[in-house]
Amino acid sequence: MTDRLAVLAALADAHRLALVDALADGDLAPGELGVRTGMASSLLAHHLRVLEEAGVILRRRSDADGRRSYLALAWSPLVEAALATQGSPRPARVVFTCTANSARSQMAAAMLAAARIVPVASAGTDPAPRIHPLALDELDRRGLAPVALAPADLAEVRQEGDLVVAVCDLAYEDCGGDLHWSVPDPAAEGTTLAFAAAFDALEPRVRRLAASLASST
Repeated sequence: MTDRLAVLAALADAHRLALVDALADGDLAPGELGVRTGMASSLLAHHLRVLEEAGVILRRRSDADGRRSYLALAWSPLVEAALATQGSPRPARVVFTCTANSARSQMAAAMLAAARIVPVASAGTDPAPRIHPLALDELDRRGLAPVALAPADLAEVRQEGDLVVAVCDLAYEDCGGDLHWSVPDPAAEGTTLAFAAAFDALEPRVRRLAASLASST
């Protein structure tokens, strides 16, 4: 009950709801969030502190550059219920990218492809020779299948009109993307639990993206 009251109290403010809405589609550095919302730095810092203390948002150091940090929603039913409904122009295709295209981008692509809203692909900035076996195991456990048989190179896959979603910091800071989700690489730990955690981190983000695409034209 205490945690729920803290979340509700944190969300009961127009400025903080604007921050939460801005983070609903992608993770942002504090400076990016300030630009996105037009909020002065002192006001931004205050509201971020309230949201962090209530457990509504999380702050994570970049895997690519430890001097950078990214803010992300701590997804929960309460937070999801508070988000504004948002539609955007539907892209020709959604392309998920990470460094090796062997785990995170493969799982995200499989999730969105299952919704059958738009064509989906995935690619890597430095593709591995094969999809990670534990990623395949996790997809199978969740009743999903990969959209491709092997990793692909982003430079060869990316096309005009794609919505590119970078699901790792290295890919985002190396090649950019329309959206960024700062999800740790489960291959670094190499355990079943790490791959399950990566899937769980991706799932609400994919669900939000799918809802946005479904309401777009």
